Amino acid sequence: MLSSQLTAPPPDADPSQAQAFAEVCALDTIQQEMERLPGGTRRLAVRLRLDLDPQWIWAVLTDYDSLSRFIPNLQSSRLLWRRANVVGLEQEGAQTFMGMRFKARVQLELTEHLEERRLSFVMAKGDFRRFEGTWQIGAEAGATTLLYELTVQGCVGMPIGLIEQRLREDLAANLRAVQREAQRRAATLETSV
Repeated sequence: MLSSQLTAPPPDADPSQAQAFAEVCALDTIQQEMERLPGGTRRLAVRLRLDLDPQWIWAVLTDYDSLSRFIPNLQSSRLLWRRANVVGLEQEGAQTFMGMRFKARVQLELTEHLEERRLSFVMAKGDFRRFEGTWQIGAEAGATTLLYELTVQGCVGMPIGLIEQRLREDLAANLRAVQREAQRRAATLETSV
């Protein structure tokens, strides 16, 4: 398993190292893990601690038709149907990597677990062999946490090994985009009151 999570310095470490660790693990720090699975499958987890009411994050994540306005590389997001707490979404993403343009389309079945503040999704059809995951809003030491877990298996010919670093960057960028949009909405409400 690859990980960019940080571990605390030893007790006898240089004080500047301890200070750097405290700053890095403060709010607004992204932690990532990636696991290589058989068959070109990757499991990625990205976590962010932030100072924001969870209701704003939930509102952003469930504004399905607007996601492509602020999520990088997401060209379109469209709510297809809703049945109680289960929704159908169609999303298309695109990006340029190493001079080549990659596009992918998925239809997702997403389940809203409001009380748990969790959104779980699985691909119903699309351009991957496997695409499933979870958005989870939580709390830790007085801060809100946002976790995004994704298991993805590319199609035959998709160079997943070459683009795994880009996947990591994109997932972190997605969390930051959700954070910025939630902060924007919260600030808009505060200024209008």
